[in-house]
Amino acid sequence: MERVILIVEDEKELNRMTGDYLKAAGFSILSAYAGRTALELFKKKPVDLVIIDIMLPDLDGFELTRQIRAESTVPILILTALSGEGDRVLGLEIGADDYLAKPFSMKELGARVRALIRRTYVLGKEDEEQSQGVLRYKTLGLDMQSRKLLLGETKKDITATQFRIMKKFLSQPGRVFSRMDLLRSFQEDPYEGYERTIDAHIKNLRKLLETDPVRPEWIITVWGQGYKLGDE
Repeated sequence: MERVILIVEDEKELNRMTGDYLKAAGFSILSAYAGRTALELFKKKPVDLVIIDIMLPDLDGFELTRQIRAESTVPILILTALSGEGDRVLGLEIGADDYLAKPFSMKELGARVRALIRRTYVLGKEDEEQSQGVLRYKTLGLDMQSRKLLLGETKKDITATQFRIMKKFLSQPGRVFSRMDLLRSFQEDPYEGYERTIDAHIKNLRKLLETDPVRPEWIITVWGQGYKLGDE
């Protein structure tokens, strides 16, 4: 199945180069040069992955990411020329799955895109074996077939990255996982300097799970070590 990628980049030459590279890699490409145009296109066309530049005219990449994430769990890769780590983490906190800092190589972009596609749409051997079941801990569960998070009787949509992290937690409740442990759950080759951004994904999961995210009862911080599920 040919996956469809929406590229949202106002630099027309970079948009074209990115599209040409990903086409050669076997993907179908849709292109937009502004945020509002991209949002309209996203709502009209089936899309499997979105690449969003942060610095866009009329609707910046942060707001575009927020609006897409409000209605879809499609994987989002943000591109940023912003130098501060806080800006990159903000992109993850509002719903992006990964980021790539400019300037970047097309080879690295291709690797990130393929990784996002794999973890979103391609089941691994272990997932296939569990795909009919539900991982559970108390009233919390993860439906391996629908890839939804279960909290009591409520089903919640989650991104592929969140699914991988929760699968790690629910496989071994009570175990403390370091940030690098969690990073490896959704990246085959963890990127240098990326480890701290796990905190952004944990923050988003707490928003879904916790009555009070400031005083979490499900995903617990173990200072100096990482995170764990529950208090066992």
